[in-house]
Amino acid sequence: MSVRRNDFDVTDQVCTTDPAAVQGEVSRIYSRLYEPASDAELLRPFSDASRLYHGDFPGHRACDTAYHNLQHVLDVTLAMARLMDGSVRAERNAVPFDERLFRFGIVLALFHDAGYIRLRHDTRTHNGAVYTRTHVSRGGRFLEHYLGDLGLADLVPVAGPLVHFTGYERAVARIDVGNPVLRRLGLLLGSADIVAQMSDRCYLEKCRDRLYPEFVIGGIATQEDRDGQPNVLFASAEDLVIKTPAFYRVASQRLERDLEGVYRFAEPHFRGQNLYLEELEKNIRHAEIVAHEHDLSLLRRSPPPAETAGEPAPESASRILRIPAQAAA
Repeated sequence: MSVRRNDFDVTDQVCTTDPAAVQGEVSRIYSRLYEPASDAELLRPFSDASRLYHGDFPGHRACDTAYHNLQHVLDVTLAMARLMDGSVRAERNAVPFDERLFRFGIVLALFHDAGYIRLRHDTRTHNGAVYTRTHVSRGGRFLEHYLGDLGLADLVPVAGPLVHFTGYERAVARIDVGNPVLRRLGLLLGSADIVAQMSDRCYLEKCRDRLYPEFVIGGIATQEDRDGQPNVLFASAEDLVIKTPAFYRVASQRLERDLEGVYRFAEPHFRGQNLYLEELEKNIRHAEIVAHEHDLSLLRRSPPPAETAGEPAPESASRILRIPAQAAA
């Protein structure tokens, strides 16, 4: 049996550090669904996302968050395309995503984490993870400026609310986009964000080495309680990995209840299988073993170097964690 490669998607056929490879698969899905005369309108958003994460987009620095990097958004974008495909095929008459809304969904996925990217004149912060708590709103503002250049200006009012389906700043039930088709788009986006990252073959290693430092910088590892006292949520990288099975229980409820179970639209796409769920559950079973043994040496996979996914090589976790607390305020 072949072993899935660390920089490939759940099918082991699409390299998720390569924008051209992901764009090619998304274009294949798009062309099969809508038979457009051309897929040229899909090319620019992929090119612009790559430029943004490399630091070549006007007014922006390169991505410097090692977990929320270009590979992550490409993986989410691929999952989004597959969920939209499954939704159209399962409910072609009930949820009529036309080709324009499909392209809009791809743009939302490509730029849903643009809020982690620092502006070029931003000298106050040292790392995009500082914006962890507000990155969803910042990403929505980026899209509001960007969509007009794609001929999607009429969708600007709903772009920000739709990106909130990927975050926790607003409860899903309170996100109002005024249209059931657009709401379905948001549900799919939020679901793609969860299943893509948690099914990554190196998910646990990335949590240990990349996500925990982002949590520290962003003030997520420790939060104040109602009395203003510090409440340690994740005491260490090991603690984060050990708590991953418990987080999955919360994520499962979000997928099923808040996001209305639309992750199941992967099944029409994959002809009956849900490869995202299968790979995700493998990661959780391994996390349960790590938690039981309290042994992070069981995490032996090597994620693709961060720089291959578009951003500068991250500083080591030990250096990041020595940043003074006031710098992350």
